[in-house]
Order: sequence, then C-alpha cells, then structure tokens
Amino acid sequence: MKIFDSAKKEKVEFISQEDKKVKIYVCGPTVYDDAHLGHARSAIVFDLLHRVLKANGYDVTMVKNFTDVDDKIIAKMEQSGKSLEEITTYYINSYLNDMKSLNILPNTIEPKATQSLDAMQNLVQKLLDEDKAYILDDGIYLDTSKDNNYGNISHRISDENSQARVETNQSKKDSKDFALWKFNTNQISFKTPFGEGRPGWHCECSAMIDKHLSDKSLPFAVDIHGGGADLLFPHHENEASQTRLAYGQEIAKYWMHNGFVNINGEKMSKSLGNSFFLKDALKQYDGEVIRFYMLNTHYRSDLSFNTQDLETSKKRLDKLYRVKKVVYGVKKGLVNKEFKKDILEALNDDLNTSKAISILDEYISKVNEQLTKEPKNKLLKQEIVATIAFVSDVLGVGLKDPYEYFQFGISDDDLEKINFLIEQRTQAKKEKNFELSDKIRDQLASMGISIMDSANGTLWEKI
Repeated sequence: MKIFDSAKKEKVEFISQEDKKVKIYVCGPTVYDDAHLGHARSAIVFDLLHRVLKANGYDVTMVKNFTDVDDKIIAKMEQSGKSLEEITTYYINSYLNDMKSLNILPNTIEPKATQSLDAMQNLVQKLLDEDKAYILDDGIYLDTSKDNNYGNISHRISDENSQARVETNQSKKDSKDFALWKFNTNQISFKTPFGEGRPGWHCECSAMIDKHLSDKSLPFAVDIHGGGADLLFPHHENEASQTRLAYGQEIAKYWMHNGFVNINGEKMSKSLGNSFFLKDALKQYDGEVIRFYMLNTHYRSDLSFNTQDLETSKKRLDKLYRVKKVVYGVKKGLVNKEFKKDILEALNDDLNTSKAISILDEYISKVNEQLTKEPKNKLLKQEIVATIAFVSDVLGVGLKDPYEYFQFGISDDDLEKINFLIEQRTQAKKEKNFELSDKIRDQLASMGISIMDSANGTLWEKI
C-alpha cells in the first residue's frame, strides 16, 4: 500500500511499526458549532483510510479528539449563557449523529481535551523542567530554538496568513514560539503548579497521543497522523516540535492531509459566509449520497462543492441501489475476486477513489447486462450480493435497504398517507376488489410513488 506523506511530499510505501497493527490519530473538531462540509470531508477521507487498512488485514486503532475548551467555545458561552459542558456535549452529540449519517466507522478512542488535562500538565511541566519552555506574563511558551528540526513537517517556518490561532505576544523569544499554557482570569481555567489557566491548542494533541497511543519502545508515537491541509502549519508542525522536545520521540511516521472544500469557487470559511453546514445538506440528500460524492474527488485535491455534480454523483449511486433491488432477498455468495483485486489495487495507490469508483461503474454495467440475459442466474445474484457487501465495507456506501434508499425525502405526512394507501390496497386485494386496488396504485403513481408486490409485502420507492 502506498500513501502520500505530506512531510516527505511524495508517495511512499506504507509500512506499519508493528506487524499488521496501525495507530492513526486524526485531529477532530472544536465543538462550538454544527459540523460543516469541511468536517464531513476529513471524516470521510480518514474513514476510507480506516476501511482500506482493515480490508488489507490490519488491526486499526483509530483516534479522533474533541477540542472542548477554546476561545470560540468561551465566546459561545458568553453569547448563549450556557455552560461549557452544555455547549460541548450538545455539539459532540450533533457531530456524532452527522458522522453516523455518513457511515463513519466508530473511532477506537475519542478523547476530550478536558479529560486529558493531566497529560497536558505533565507535558508542560516536563518542558519547563528541561528549560525547553519559558514563562511570560500571559502564558508558557515553547522555545522552538531548542528544536533543530522545527519546520521538517511543513517545510515552513512562518506564514502570517495561516496562523489565526497563533499568539502575538511581542515578548516571545522568537516569532515561532507558541503557547503551551495560557494564563487567564476568565470563567474557564484550571489550577496547576505553574499557574492557573488553560492549555494552548497545539498542546492538546501531543498530550493525548502520548496518553492514549504512545509506546516509547517505538520510534514514532503513531503510524499516521492526519487532518485537513490547513492544519499542516502551524498546528502539526508545533505538535511535532513539542513531542520531539518533551518525549524524544517523533509524533508520527507518516503525515496525511485532505484538501479543502470550496463553495462557489472560494475556500469554505465562515468569515466568507459560505460555511455550508452538513445538517443542511443532509436535509436535501441522503448521507451516502454526500459521502459518495466526496469520494469522487481524490482526497488530496480541493473539492469544489456544487449541487449539479452532487446530483450527477447521486445518479451513479442510484445505479448500485437499482442492482441491489434486483437481488433483493438473495443470500450472499462469493465476492467477485477480480473486482475485489482491482478495487483494492486502486485504493492501495494512495486511496485512488476515482479509479475505484470507475471500476465499480464498470462492474454495475456488466452485471446489469448479465442479469438481462440470465434473470434467473442464482449464482450470479449471490455473487452480486457479496460484492456489494464488499463495496459497503471498503467504500462505506450501499449499506441501506434499496427500497428505503429510494424513499429519502418523503415528509412524515406523505409517509403516513402512503402507508395508509398501501394498507387499503392490500385489504382490497384480499377482498379481490381489483378495481379499487388498481385505483390506489394509480393514486400512488400520481404522487410519484412506484410500488412492487413481493413475498415480503408491498415495497415502494419515490420515483
């Protein structure tokens, strides 16, 4: 398997530190608002990595954190009058529900910053004791001059445009130095031997990785560290530096970063007013449709989000579900070996989803032709069921009941009406009142509802 290492800036062979075991850490959201499309993309990208590694026989430990103490959360508290716990619990649950809609596999560990304060305190104290950090009036800063390898991850030393969270204290020894701990007197602070305050953003991940994942007998704390491209500098560079200085260990063997989401040709940003919340997209489209759409663009490329391409992608996913309808109720057989080999070969090449999905398109087209010629071919149908199940495992799409998939977008009132009419029609058929039965079928058709009688009862979908 090959992946693109952001630090080396090239595609490299992936070799885990321990045989068939992989530790992955992905930077999670700051939980002060609803998840947006950028969160969705990062989650889908690293969930795909998780699935592909599993398909290759790896035991995967996947960790994604929640930043639940931050300036933005404090601002939300002041704005809403709610407590930190009320705000963060609400948005964590909202995020997890959204991720479930996208078929994101559960993470092995989901640490919260506020539950890892002991690890952060130990990190800061260790750096102070070893004279690798220093104290100013507003906080404790890492002395980056003590790290000869600073800049090796991002190959950048500074970039004013990318340092929205970087401190501006003019008393710092060097402009690169960053806050490990912020002294403050506001309502959110924690007591420590070196002063009351709260952790700096960069401090969190290093401490949580050391607490939950690090094995000091290995040269790297984790195999893969991931996140959005905007985190490469300064966040990941600073993480790497403080871990190196505190523990004498590199934080990650490989670095992976996903591209941005652009809306109307501009990078998605709340300051631009184009931050498309995921919950809004989920009202209009099934979560699998959004996932499948995002998978069509290679993870390292920027994704230009637009509804026209989303609709085109939905039609491609619809074809998979129409095949799944044809084999509805058939038992699982054996996966098509050639298809499985080709898909994994594509995905093992730095998650080449474009190629993988084109292979899926070809397979669907091929089996449709075969089903037309051999509609009663039982072995073929069993193979299709198994192959779609494999697609679901590795790509995270095609998991739904095909009839439920085509029912997306029906309002509760319409759903109640449809079920009532179907019950009436079922009763009419029992009473051999075929005139009424046909009339109800026509009424449902006028509502855009297609029905099919089966051994499992009447099945329906939105046309």
